[in-house]
Amino acid sequence: MNDLGEFALMVALATALYGCIGYVLAARGNRLDLYLSADKTPVIVWGCVVVASIALWKAFMVDDFSLEYVWAYSNRDLDVFYKVSSFWGGQKGSLLFWTLLLTSYMVVVYFQNRKRNAKLVPYALVVMLTITLFFLVLLNFSTNPFERIPLPPEDGRGLNPLLQNYWMVIHPPTLYLGYVGFTVPFAFALAALITKNLDDSWIRLTRKWTLISWFFLCMGNLFGAHWAYLELGWGGYWAWDPVENAAFMPLIIATAYLHSVMIQEKKDMMKVWNMSLILLTFVMTIFGTFITRSGLIQSVHTFDEATLGYYFLAFLGVIIVICVSLIASRLPLLRSKNELDSFLSRESSFLFNNLVLLGIAFATFWGTIFPIVSEAVRGIKITVGPPFYNQVNVPIGLVLLALIGIGPVIAWRRATWAHLRKNFFKPVLIALVFGVGLWIWALPSNRAEVYSFIAFVLCVFVMSTIIIEFLKGTLARSHLHEETPLQALGSLVWRSKSRYGGYIVHVGVVFIFAGIAGSQAYGTHIEQHVKVGESLQIRDYTLKYERLGFIQENPTKTRAVAQLGVYQNGRRVWTGQPEKEFYKGQNQPVSEVDVRSTWKEDLYIILADFKEDDSATLKIYLNPMVSWIWMGAWIIAFGTTVSVWPDRLEARRRLERMKVQDAVFSPAQE
Repeated sequence: MNDLGEFALMVALATALYGCIGYVLAARGNRLDLYLSADKTPVIVWGCVVVASIALWKAFMVDDFSLEYVWAYSNRDLDVFYKVSSFWGGQKGSLLFWTLLLTSYMVVVYFQNRKRNAKLVPYALVVMLTITLFFLVLLNFSTNPFERIPLPPEDGRGLNPLLQNYWMVIHPPTLYLGYVGFTVPFAFALAALITKNLDDSWIRLTRKWTLISWFFLCMGNLFGAHWAYLELGWGGYWAWDPVENAAFMPLIIATAYLHSVMIQEKKDMMKVWNMSLILLTFVMTIFGTFITRSGLIQSVHTFDEATLGYYFLAFLGVIIVICVSLIASRLPLLRSKNELDSFLSRESSFLFNNLVLLGIAFATFWGTIFPIVSEAVRGIKITVGPPFYNQVNVPIGLVLLALIGIGPVIAWRRATWAHLRKNFFKPVLIALVFGVGLWIWALPSNRAEVYSFIAFVLCVFVMSTIIIEFLKGTLARSHLHEETPLQALGSLVWRSKSRYGGYIVHVGVVFIFAGIAGSQAYGTHIEQHVKVGESLQIRDYTLKYERLGFIQENPTKTRAVAQLGVYQNGRRVWTGQPEKEFYKGQNQPVSEVDVRSTWKEDLYIILADFKEDDSATLKIYLNPMVSWIWMGAWIIAFGTTVSVWPDRLEARRRLERMKVQDAVFSPAQE
């Protein structure tokens, strides 16, 4: 199987190369024979990568330590659950997994469009095959996952204990689905530039691809935050780590694109802007891969054998040159037919939204690369920490939150003052009343609390605008169609999935803002060494340290478990059991926190250390409203599902448009 997997990667490389050349020559020479010859290469490449992936997974399952990669990331005692996820636990396997996802996306694009969109699809497939070719070159010549060990050991080194968590099976694949998914809109955008077919057809073709990729990247970031919160044992969920930033930046830029592209579709404006945004989104996914694999920036997320930085840097440079050159050469064709009619309009609010989002992305980018720049210029690596990001991005984020409430309800083209009063009087009044009450109840005493106060007021404003929009639409439909309010609400959302799905996503974003504001401003923590029978106090919680026990879970893993009785207002409400896990062959134990989570707050307990007399050092965090962040994630998931749910009427219209386009052009004749 190892030989078969290695051979499959070589065949995939040769086939991808042939496909690139065949598609290009067919397009340039109007050669139907070459087109038909190259047309099956995406499927063949995908099949070869699947074979290679199965071979590597099988090596993990049967403990084949003749492969250096299996030896480095598995051992005989590792659970099957983690042997599956060890596939993407290191650099070699993660690149193969990336290629597997990329070729799978490519095959879906191929079968989805093989009999239509003939003007764009061949060029889009060339772009995807070229990107696949880059990864296959690395897998065949630089980071071969089937590299052998001359004298295979009897057991492997094992998976990093921090990765032996169920989030290892969820977070990386979700993040990769988002990262790799943006290859599809990028490929169609380049195809549109190459063919000079710069109307909205490429946007319509990739709308759901972009939404789905955005969804996976968003959920990947939130899953990673939840993993860090539960596994790293530091009381937080986001540390502005360089690799966290690398996943955050393309998400922010893609969000800007999803908003501004609506202006192009409705008003035929901002073509250059939108093209630049979708290309930049893909560029930032490659930049994130460069950060992870370069070894230039230290992070808990980077791979131990990060040696591919210069390959990705060169690839990144080539992509940027091609994108800039194509946009520059097509500028006359990308001119907008319309301009902004008024400062007070939905178009301008979306433009401000874009500027704010790009401001956040640029501040994050600068903070991420500053250590590299400082070392290159001054010879000293200056690390940029969370205070920089919080100082810059928090005020910008508050402006963004305000725009989330303004953008969807302000009028297109030009909003009159009468329209503004009608749409914003009630939300502003509700927010002001809430703000006065909150000020009286909890007067802000520092900058963090002031920012949180503003965030809570803006959250109420945004929620009010969204609820009012739902109420207005539901009441109007109920009156016109004689439906019950519940029926009217369902019909309203079903008939305008994109609009109301977007509103639901905004509700999720509001929950996340509220959770961040509450946890950052009003959290507290203590650290104390206690003996058995002693108690700790944190606000209205009393924690009594009851005992310390040891559990031999398997030959390679021992757990030290502290038990604490948790009392609130004199009543026992929970038993906390934080742990230290010790793995054979690993010098550093792993903390497993225990969390009591409610809608109001999280009681977060860490077993920091313990002594031979069973005394222990405990860290206790009280984090208000953290659960709102995770609730926001699921609301975003629901809203995105509504937005991308198939619409039969729209599908029929799109099919008719495709037939008209294909009647004008076919691969055999132009």
